[in-house]
Amino acid sequence: MTPFSSKTLYVHTIGCQMNVYDGEQIARGLAPLGYRLADSLKSADLIVVNTCAIREKAEQKVFSFLGRLAGLKENNPDLIIAVGGCVAQQEGERILSRAPYVDIVFGTRSIDRLPGLLESVAATGRRQVAVAMDGDAFLTPRPPENETRVSGFVTIMQGCDNHCTYCVVPSVRGPETSKPPADILAEVEALTAAGVREVTLLGQNVNSYGRKEGLCAFPELLRMLNDLPGLDRIRFTTSHPKDLSDGLIAAFRDLPKLCNHIHLPIQSGSDRILKRMNRKYTRAVYLDRIDRLRAACPEIAVTSDFIVGFPGETDADFQETLSIIETVGYDSLFAFQYSDRPAAPAARFSDKVPDPVKAARLQQLLDLQKRITLAKHRSLVGRVETVLVDGPAKKQTTGDPDSVPAAAWSGRTAGNKIVNFTLTSHWKPEDVRPGRLIPVRIDAAFPHSLRGRPVDRGLRPSDAKGEKSHAA
Repeated sequence: MTPFSSKTLYVHTIGCQMNVYDGEQIARGLAPLGYRLADSLKSADLIVVNTCAIREKAEQKVFSFLGRLAGLKENNPDLIIAVGGCVAQQEGERILSRAPYVDIVFGTRSIDRLPGLLESVAATGRRQVAVAMDGDAFLTPRPPENETRVSGFVTIMQGCDNHCTYCVVPSVRGPETSKPPADILAEVEALTAAGVREVTLLGQNVNSYGRKEGLCAFPELLRMLNDLPGLDRIRFTTSHPKDLSDGLIAAFRDLPKLCNHIHLPIQSGSDRILKRMNRKYTRAVYLDRIDRLRAACPEIAVTSDFIVGFPGETDADFQETLSIIETVGYDSLFAFQYSDRPAAPAARFSDKVPDPVKAARLQQLLDLQKRITLAKHRSLVGRVETVLVDGPAKKQTTGDPDSVPAAAWSGRTAGNKIVNFTLTSHWKPEDVRPGRLIPVRIDAAFPHSLRGRPVDRGLRPSDAKGEKSHAA
């Protein structure tokens, strides 16, 4: 019997998919200590806040959430509060000064130390800080015995060596390190054995996987995963344009299980701003990569990231960004106002863009992309897309343009588009379950999703390379 038997755990994750993966591993790693997941914050004996420091707003969310925990700690002095992730790595002991009710601060390479830190708190009553970067780059994977979701994450890389001038990843995640392919294969095999049908490979720059260590290149890793039985789909994020190889482009053409979607962040359409960001590619190089991807896989969906209002960005620079959005025709994108981050070189740049200008530019960019995304979605009406079923569709608020009909199911296409659908006479309710691949004819398009009906075409995952769309 451990001192933590019958305790409850609540993990609150802020930030990227890598943080989601870390949060899942934290929960599984604490299970041997007797921790089970709590239904709510109020019922938890341990609250772990898994944090993100990539943008100022994300960091503000961390301390806003911590502020909500002060009252819980006051009402329950035995409650243990732990803060991990990038903000913990960045701020260290300063978190204890700002939030004195926090018991544990652990950095990005100290997650495996959390059980020991909890034991120290229980034994001594003293607050613990562990933010040294000398720990293992990767968590000891703890796969679930029975996974209820059809999609899972696997971190294949940690850290980054690119040193973009706006980014804190090298300082909070450390240098780039790749996980051995055998470990990745074993982790994916364990996930598929537990019921996962789709895996997303995670890393700050998966395109450079294995390069430093002399491991296999990323396309070869994808080929090995493509051969695994029980796995239907492979995704990955994020790709750096400068390292997008011919081999990876060919993988989109050749590997049936590799989804026809790539997230390829550009950040700006201006060569001048790209140089200031230290992105190490030009607009022309990026567009060439897009052309080659579409030549290899004509139906590939392309998404991206943009930073608006980077120091020194002029109206002319911003127009270059708008023009590349129109030229590429992204399926969707993420865009953010630039914010200074501690330890990032751009924080020292003097020619800051005023906040009202950044806000106006961001809105103009989002309005443009909204029109492009809706046009992309409308172009799919009448087609049949293979949908990996996630489960029952989430209910939408009244008046939502993406409103979902009653008794609908939901899933995603290989191009990562959400499809909500209701059953036809060809399908019985027992035939539709999470993890099944179903051909769905698209009937309607909305800003954030598609709607359709399953069709009886005898379509199986093996009938279409990569589950690419089939004309109706």
